[in-house]
Amino acid sequence: MTFPATRPGRAAVPTAPRTGRFRPARDLQHEADDFAAYAERRDPDARERLVRAYLPLTSSIARRYMRSGRVPLDDLKQVAAIGLLKAIERFDTERGIAFASFAVPTIDGELKRYLRDFTWAIRPPRGLQERAQRMERARDVLTHELGRNPTAAELSGRMGCTVEEVLEGSEAARARATESFEVERNGMSFTLTDRIGEEDSGFAAAEAAATAERLLRALTDRERRAIHLRFHHDLTQAEIAARIGCSQMHVSRILRHALTRLADEVGSDPGWELQRSEEH
Repeated sequence: MTFPATRPGRAAVPTAPRTGRFRPARDLQHEADDFAAYAERRDPDARERLVRAYLPLTSSIARRYMRSGRVPLDDLKQVAAIGLLKAIERFDTERGIAFASFAVPTIDGELKRYLRDFTWAIRPPRGLQERAQRMERARDVLTHELGRNPTAAELSGRMGCTVEEVLEGSEAARARATESFEVERNGMSFTLTDRIGEEDSGFAAAEAAATAERLLRALTDRERRAIHLRFHHDLTQAEIAARIGCSQMHVSRILRHALTRLADEVGSDPGWELQRSEEH
């Protein structure tokens, strides 16, 4: 066991030796006593000591999953700590294996489940998720071996799948994270929001005008003029009567007859019925 250098007045903290296999910095007999105490009577103090002893293990495992920086290290450490708690709960001292050998796969599994289930902005199918994760691991290994980014063919050879499946996994990996619409891209002065189209009300107005023009063809010239003056210029029946040279009562009959004919035309027009069904 080694002790790091300390400043005057501060006690030295024991640390695990730098070996390939993790060993907690505490007496193994005390550790066995703590496991026995927790197994027999769920002693919270014993569990607390075990957690503190193996927290360095969770930190070292969490760092392995910081491939792209998508998840903060603190979040990974918390997930790994949850895996450690589950390992302590499930560990059976009578099996005769070291706790670290049991805890490592448990913590690994907890981190993998977290990355699989909670770090995707869009959730692709499970098989596609797993393929994307295998592809990322294979890419890391090949990049280290080749000294460059591997090609799709090289990845497919390492993974034992087709190039098309590699490309599909690469597309799925993009679903892990999203970008803000308000962030300027590549130093440009515009954002994604500036490039998103919006509904143009002018199209609806143009379509309505074309429909009205088609329906008005069923009316006489006098009826069309009366309708135009009433609904386009917003004139009263008396003002319309003065314009077309008839009585107000006659204007009322013209308008009523014209609107009835328009309603009949609308009811018999398949195109109009299709438009109404699309709107609803």
